[in-house]
Amino acid sequence: MLKRIICTVTNDLNYDQRMKRICTSLQKAGYEVTLVGRERPFSQPLSEQPFRQVRLKGRFEKGFLFYAEYNLRLFFFLLSNKFDLVNAIDLDSILPCYLVSKWRKKPIIYDAHEYFTELEEVVSRPRVKRVWEWIERETVPKIPHGYTVSKGYAELFKDKYGVDYEQVRNVTRLQKLPANLPDEEPYILYQGSVNVGRGLDVLIKAMHSVENYKLYICGLGNLYDEMRILVRTEGLGHKVKFKGYVEPELLRNYTARATLGFTLFSDDGLSNRHSLANRFFDYLHHGVPQIAMNYPEYRRFNEKFEVAVLIDRLTVEEVSGAINRMLNNPRLISEMKENCLAARAEHHWEKDEQRMLKVFENAFNEHAGQAVV
Repeated sequence: MLKRIICTVTNDLNYDQRMKRICTSLQKAGYEVTLVGRERPFSQPLSEQPFRQVRLKGRFEKGFLFYAEYNLRLFFFLLSNKFDLVNAIDLDSILPCYLVSKWRKKPIIYDAHEYFTELEEVVSRPRVKRVWEWIERETVPKIPHGYTVSKGYAELFKDKYGVDYEQVRNVTRLQKLPANLPDEEPYILYQGSVNVGRGLDVLIKAMHSVENYKLYICGLGNLYDEMRILVRTEGLGHKVKFKGYVEPELLRNYTARATLGFTLFSDDGLSNRHSLANRFFDYLHHGVPQIAMNYPEYRRFNEKFEVAVLIDRLTVEEVSGAINRMLNNPRLISEMKENCLAARAEHHWEKDEQRMLKVFENAFNEHAGQAVV
């Protein structure tokens, strides 16, 4: 009988390319996988996947009531469904996973996609931060098996809680580059969540100083409406185009056609400073140079493969200056494109996938050994 794994997230499953990649890898490795997420008022029908998908309904969309309701519904879902291992993705779904795994005497893995207690939207609210820190203290030190997206995050968890989590990056699966791309006006691209801390307000304002290129924004998030208002307020409607949620295959086309990409983060919270975002790898896998922050993970990568211009401060002046320096230097863009293609041959999901599968194998083996004892 196949070993059953339940993975838990708090977002809409259709938009989570990372979890689709992880769950597909687990399913192909011989596990029976269920991915659990939330159903929202605007949720579209689930796309077909090789693993089972479940959406939990709820009344609330944000804040304390959303997390309380979702965690309660997830707790009862886990109690009423059989599993051999539960994979808690991020701190916002960890508590019910931890409690039910202990009650059932089943192994648990923590997927620390972000350093949750140091997210900008958490550190800016001391009361909220204290609640999440309590949850972290009560769970993470008792979960020896886990993985996280950057070396910096792994070191933070090791120093604070003594857990030794594997680094499994958000790298892109190795695929052929899209062919026969349609001709479009020249544009630069932001792809990803339109959320707090991604520097979108700065990037939008920087477009005042950028000529002959439009900015495409592909993605949704909690700042989507606010950013659309900002574009209107700044009189940039002719330069900034919002594409909303873009299906993965179409997004690949948008990415491959872009001249530049952006991996920007504010400096508020350790989560941003030690991030290694999936869009960083999405750009380089499509041969697209980018502007990124001069933070440890991006600096470490760029020292070996120069695929980005790194900026020290997230300001309108630095971002616009970096954009124009690159757009006015075709040779630099050409060299970085070649560097991107060289880097993707070495850094891709097929390698990190093996490290992730080893984490699950070790968790099952250790649990089997304890059961025998």
